[in-house]
Amino acid sequence: MKVLLCRPRGFCAGVERAIETVERAITKFGRPVYVRHEIVHNKVVVQDLERKGAIFVDELADVPTGSHVIFSAHGVAPEVFQQAARLALHAIDATCPLVTKVHVESRRFAGRGFTILLIGHADHVEVEGVVGEAPDRTLVVATAAEAEVVSVPDPAKVAVLTQTTLSVDEAMRVMAVLKRRFPLLHTPRKEDICYATTNRQMAVKNLRGRVDLWLVIGDPMSSNSNRLRELGADSGVPAHLVLGPDELDPTWFEKVQTVGVTSGASTPESSVAAVVARMRVLGAVSVEEIDGIPELIEFSLPRQVR
Repeated sequence: MKVLLCRPRGFCAGVERAIETVERAITKFGRPVYVRHEIVHNKVVVQDLERKGAIFVDELADVPTGSHVIFSAHGVAPEVFQQAARLALHAIDATCPLVTKVHVESRRFAGRGFTILLIGHADHVEVEGVVGEAPDRTLVVATAAEAEVVSVPDPAKVAVLTQTTLSVDEAMRVMAVLKRRFPLLHTPRKEDICYATTNRQMAVKNLRGRVDLWLVIGDPMSSNSNRLRELGADSGVPAHLVLGPDELDPTWFEKVQTVGVTSGASTPESSVAAVVARMRVLGAVSVEEIDGIPELIEFSLPRQVR
């Protein structure tokens, strides 16, 4: 059995920034530092930060007055900042700059009186944060079928935004319907789906026809990891999403000659290495890195922890 290991894979610049923000905050302000929701959607990362001194909470009311609290890479609604101020918390915003861009666009379109059609999944925390910028003007559209029936007050004043971690192909299908239905549709100045999501999906597409099975290493809560698994399955071969080596089923690899492996943008490389090591035990005789689009982007840290 041969393993083809995709590049790029794993941490994107926004995830690296968020994790380093928590680590630096612990060093600078001492233990514990509080984090609202998972800093990124990966249990391995969260557990590592917990060992270092982070406490993850669902509600700001659970954070002691005067403490430092970090907002996750997925972004939050304005009301969350306001709540932190009322509770006398020291807020540190670790939102990915590419998500912040979508928030800025939402405020800009809302300020001009547009109805905003947000392509994404309504239950995802990133979408909840963006909707919070203009809840009375934003409608979430998840599929092309929903795009066919969505109703707006004024078809001449409609704008569209996109969750950053979607399937590029699915987002394009939804966008095509919206552009057909609303010819005056206003779009962002620059694509919303992040470079890392696009690059990882392209790496999977480039291996179509070369693998008999896909393994995507990532957390079940990770949107971009789930999209990678779906993309692998769309090529007509089995595709599995696993968090780590303990989830591998030896029966998956029976009669399989080539396995494609990638990982979501919030997955540490240590998880990839552990899965590959387990695959060697299960019969992998070679591991080949497949080059993709180089990623050189870096984001500056929040000012509080620089």
